[in-house]
Amino acid sequence: MAYEETLRSVSLDADSSLATYTGVSGLPGSASPNYGKQFCFVKVTGAHQVGLATAAANEIPIGVMQNKPQVTGQAATVSFHGISNVRAGAAITANAALKLDGSGRVIAATLPADVALVVGIAIGSAGAADQLLPVLLKVN
Repeated sequence: MAYEETLRSVSLDADSSLATYTGVSGLPGSASPNYGKQFCFVKVTGAHQVGLATAAANEIPIGVMQNKPQVTGQAATVSFHGISNVRAGAAITANAALKLDGSGRVIAATLPADVALVVGIAIGSAGAADQLLPVLLKVN
């Protein structure tokens, strides 16, 4: 079961790492899969601008993108507090502490070694990469 609850969000501009033309699912010329970078973690990349977060040690993820900007500069709605759907980077079990992979998705963190990298706690589970799972956000 995937759901979102009590989300606090901010609208910022998408940079080129988020601006992915996905079109309308099923129409000619539309990307497959159709979700672009929606439900991936993002970071600040410039003034009033966000881009895809990765597992780099010097990055600070600020939240999860809730929409699908189609072009650079289009609004990106970023949730930073509450329970949000997030794309999994691998199979994840409920109650797992989560950190980022290199594509803005979440993977299980190893505690206590990864405690500073934890971005949330899995409320549900995902059987494979790119599945959505509900996550209680814990953005540092």
